[in-house]
Amino acid sequence: MATIVTIQGESLKTKDTPLGVLNLEFAFNSSHTQYVLAAWHPKINDNIEVAKKNTWLDFIFLFFYSIFLFLACKAISRSFGGLFGRAGKFIAKGAILAGLLDIIENIGMLLTLSGKGSDTIALCTTICSVIKWALALLAVLYVITAGVALLRSRLTR
Repeated sequence: MATIVTIQGESLKTKDTPLGVLNLEFAFNSSHTQYVLAAWHPKINDNIEVAKKNTWLDFIFLFFYSIFLFLACKAISRSFGGLFGRAGKFIAKGAILAGLLDIIENIGMLLTLSGKGSDTIALCTTICSVIKWALALLAVLYVITAGVALLRSRLTR
């Protein structure tokens, strides 16, 4: 799904929006969102519609990544006691929260892409995006770190 979203949204990467849809995710006020929307204006290309479709596809993606990270962190955490095990259970819950924040972020982006944006919507979208990325990256780091530690302990037995 990540590959589909990336390929489908490739045209969103322009000279003015080199990060593609991320430029809209992190556009924290109306002037920044207007800059992104101007770069994607239908007279230049049809990237507003591409961005809408990309955002709708992300609703599917967020379901899978958040559930995967939740289950991976939870499963790995069961193999550890103490603080590391408890951290995994906590981080697993953060993965679900990341998915919920992604929903709010997507709604904000769809409102902005439909011409109903505001400073409040832009700021809310950015805050949700920043927290979502932090939680998702923390979960990925836990899976990698704990996964390697778990694999190493099983191989040395």
